[in-house]
Amino acid sequence: QVQLVESGGGLVQAGGSLRVSCVVSGRTFSRSGMGWFRQAQGKEREFVAAISWSGGSLYYADSVRGRFTISRDNAKNTVYLQMNSLKPDDTAVYYCASSPNIRAEITTGAYDYWGQGTQVTVSS
Repeated sequence: QVQLVESGGGLVQAGGSLRVSCVVSGRTFSRSGMGWFRQAQGKEREFVAAISWSGGSLYYADSVRGRFTISRDNAKNTVYLQMNSLKPDDTAVYYCASSPNIRAEITTGAYDYWGQGTQVTVSS
């Protein structure tokens, strides 16, 4: 059974930083492209960042490029999202997702397993 467990969300003031993590079990993590998505209240889930199996390909949404960094540690089956210079508009539930492909993917349909989400709240 494939499981994704996120952690590290919380409340932070605007301009602050947070790092969220996602541990994957039940599949060969090193062969899985990984992504982070977010969903704000009343809005659709949107792409944030993606990373290929080796970390050699990275994609970011325009809204977070230059502020967020996605990375992975294949030895720990873990993907990270470092979030700096946070803004109130970054407030959302953040989800990690695992793809059966090795590529970095930016669409929700490319991912077959999802975590339960972790809340990130940025106060002004």
